[in-house]
Amino acid sequence: MDTEFVTPDFSQGVYWCHGKSGRFAVHVNRPVGSKRADMNSTYDLIILGSGSTAFAAALRATGYGARVLMFEKSVLGGTCINWGCIPSKTLIHAALFRHEAHLGSRIGLNCGDNSHAIDAERLFSHRDTVVTRLRQERYLDVLSNMKGLDLVKGTARFSDSHTIQCNGKDYRSERFLIATGGNPRIPDLPGLDKCSYFTSRSALLLKNIPASLVIVGGGVIAVELGQMYHRLGCRVTILEHGPRLLPTVEHELAASLESILKNEGINIATNVNFCSLDRLGELNVIYADINDSRSEFTCEKLLLAVGTEPATSVIGLDTTGVALDGKGFIVTDKNMRCSVDGIWAAGDVVGKMMIATVGAREAVVAVDDMFNQGCGCAMDYLAAPMAIFTDPEIAMVGHSEASARLAGFDCIINCMPVSAIPKAHVTGMTEGLIKMVADRESGRLLGVHLICHRGADMINEAALALHMRATVTDIATTMHVYPSIGEGLKLCAQGFSRDITRLSCCAE
Repeated sequence: MDTEFVTPDFSQGVYWCHGKSGRFAVHVNRPVGSKRADMNSTYDLIILGSGSTAFAAALRATGYGARVLMFEKSVLGGTCINWGCIPSKTLIHAALFRHEAHLGSRIGLNCGDNSHAIDAERLFSHRDTVVTRLRQERYLDVLSNMKGLDLVKGTARFSDSHTIQCNGKDYRSERFLIATGGNPRIPDLPGLDKCSYFTSRSALLLKNIPASLVIVGGGVIAVELGQMYHRLGCRVTILEHGPRLLPTVEHELAASLESILKNEGINIATNVNFCSLDRLGELNVIYADINDSRSEFTCEKLLLAVGTEPATSVIGLDTTGVALDGKGFIVTDKNMRCSVDGIWAAGDVVGKMMIATVGAREAVVAVDDMFNQGCGCAMDYLAAPMAIFTDPEIAMVGHSEASARLAGFDCIINCMPVSAIPKAHVTGMTEGLIKMVADRESGRLLGVHLICHRGADMINEAALALHMRATVTDIATTMHVYPSIGEGLKLCAQGFSRDITRLSCCAE
């Protein structure tokens, strides 16, 4: 399904969309004099942005019977569907197929050869098909069927705290939600202007596999895309300025992943002091000091993965008085309210946990606060699970060991190797660990952090356990399927009170 917006027909106030299901109209920016979206119209809620955060807000608000207006200057659906979660995970999963085919040869399944050439055209066509289909089903179809929602295409700017200007028209409301997301940050590196480089966004739009790739940065994007491109046949080097990869992740997990990536053949350097960059012929060159020694790295492609900056520079926040933090992110309270009455913000633009599910939850909290004041709705980031889609996957929810102690808990910790899980030996994926943080007196689970095959699925059980204020005993005494990777949570919980190496299979 390859539906796209075509040239708008302003005489009818629509964008005509075409797909396998036929031709339909999405009403946007209706002409002056219509009942909706003219310069004299007011809305119950105006949303800046059209990504997953914005759509979650629109769905919630229309559920309250609100009239909602959404602005989008680029492609409907925002980062996650177009340049982030969906294309990246599609390619990561494809790279996993190739990697596992190669691993199969170790146990006699000679069905894959890691040296076989990749059909890049077919692979990237598959990526585009997945993105287009989900954009259609989760955004265009939803938009066309959602009563009470209008969409205006164009760059929207605040002219004051109650008015938005776009395409020469004014739109007013007593409630605004800023959900404009973020953009990849471009570091100030000497000589960068001479190089041809990619960001996390453009790196997922490539049409071929580069021969070599240097990644500047050692965060989530760096490890996900680095492993993916390595498994697709690219020579990958990751250069991190700090002392380790994934500085916000528990150090045991980050160390385990670094070891795994190095064993796969990825070159990783930390404590890198970047000196300058250059372009020599067809290659990018990075000059850096590592342990007081000058090093030189060359590559066909250069990927900048040094974080996200808020997409707020062109939306006129200076006219509203909305407070920003030192990095330019919008400051909000627990209800996602900004410093100016009538303006809320959610998603990457607030700079908290920059993942789609958290942005959507922030949007729901904001809308509930708008239309159901006194509901007690508040954002709880400790309850939000997140995952890093390397292989094995990293996943976490709740307190880290350090944050639990800072919160005043007397913590007990149990770390268990994934090799203690019987199913790990069945799959051959024995690398990784599970770490649980609990309150010593009550036994209540405070946090779970793991690097494990299918870790992104496992963490959902842990999130439910935290939500229900379960104890490690509750988890230890809950029956789990045997053999399964999910049994690892039970075994880790049992490890607080017994030696799990003395347990037989299926033992309680």
